[in-house]
Amino acid sequence: MTNDPLTLIEVEALARAAHEGQTDKAGRPYAEHLAAVAEGVRARGGTAEQQAAAWLHDAIEDEALTPAWLESAGLPQPVKDMVLAVTKRPGEPVEAYTARILATPGALLIKEADLAHNADPARLAVLDAPTRDRLSGKYAYVRSLLGLTAP
Repeated sequence: MTNDPLTLIEVEALARAAHEGQTDKAGRPYAEHLAAVAEGVRARGGTAEQQAAAWLHDAIEDEALTPAWLESAGLPQPVKDMVLAVTKRPGEPVEAYTARILATPGALLIKEADLAHNADPARLAVLDAPTRDRLSGKYAYVRSLLGLTAP
């Protein structure tokens, strides 16, 4: 066993395994969302650390991995900080959540890629109209709080 940090490929494999069997609101394998967010981060010029955080961005919130796992994981502290920044906490006001993202170096790019994929018209189109409208409004509000103008 070494103390070497996890590689991006190892983080991807770990995230895929952790979310195995989970699906998104449209019934698609959850790993597709993780891959899209990681690719969105890469395409926007994100670092390997930001891409690693993108793979893990929902792991704590979705209880695929525990906070204790993240704390002890072989990951650079900035990756851990970004994952925690984009992890919504139960009962937390969205304004506090977005303020934490803005205060954490690198986290905004991850949330931008996450919101872009969540708001993808093709993904939203398969949802019922009330859910689609509710989520579209929610995503637009979060984008406005983060100072992001386009999905």
